[in-house]
Amino acid sequence: MRLLILLVISLLFGCQSALPPLPAWQSPEGREHAELGTIVDLRSDERLTPPQLLERLADAPRLLVGEQHDNPDHHALQLWLLQALAAQRAQGSLLLEMLTPDQQGSVDAVRAQLTAGEQSEDLPAALNWQKGWDWMLYGPLLRHGLAQPYPVLAADLDRAEILKVYRQRPLLSGIASTAEPVREQLLAQIRDSHCGKLPESQLPAMLAVQQQRDRRMAEALLAAPAPSMLLAGAYHVRRDLGVPLHLRDLGEPAGSLVLMLAEVGTPVSASAADFVWYTAAQPEQDHCANFGD
Repeated sequence: MRLLILLVISLLFGCQSALPPLPAWQSPEGREHAELGTIVDLRSDERLTPPQLLERLADAPRLLVGEQHDNPDHHALQLWLLQALAAQRAQGSLLLEMLTPDQQGSVDAVRAQLTAGEQSEDLPAALNWQKGWDWMLYGPLLRHGLAQPYPVLAADLDRAEILKVYRQRPLLSGIASTAEPVREQLLAQIRDSHCGKLPESQLPAMLAVQQQRDRRMAEALLAAPAPSMLLAGAYHVRRDLGVPLHLRDLGEPAGSLVLMLAEVGTPVSASAADFVWYTAAQPEQDHCANFGD
């Protein structure tokens, strides 16, 4: 019996030591906040350790991870999750909101180059990386993902597709994503994110773009090798507003988990996500101060 107990303890500690070390906090705010580093299973309100979180995520065929784009801690934790989950089971694919279909050929070419043992002197240029996404934040994750055996896939619409949706709003099929409360909440978010300065006449087109982007992400997830991981902005992955509704409308109501990375002090409800991991925060900015200048 004593030998069995020692064996179990050895296995437990061996599993824990196999995990990559957690990254240090980089954002300056919230370092003393009581929630910092807390992981919550929102379905049960249970507090989890990082290994416990991994155990609950490992079996999901699709994992949607929501981020705040300018928070370096979110990107560091995404890389940690990718590495740690791959140590538990083979990763099938990685999908990014930051990549579009017109970049996929470049992404595949870079992967082939790295697989052949060649290095790219200018990786952002080789990927045709969009300047709107800070390469300093996304670079480490891309460098890791592109060197792995699984594909890195575009999950968003490209610019030409967005312009087409904006000019000729397509009919969105499905019951969940087209429900009026969903549309009203998304419209409110669009108004707020544009500081209330968008003409009301533009809002239906902006809503169409938002929802067609979510629909594309859902379609990309269903087409991707499993288990897949999608990295996208928080609103895109929300269970009550984003991609999970489109998965339901496409006939896949189950099999997805949503992990929200959120700055301390930002509430996340059980209707929006399955899990939340609270991180340090970036300094608060008044994005509306110079909006439209």
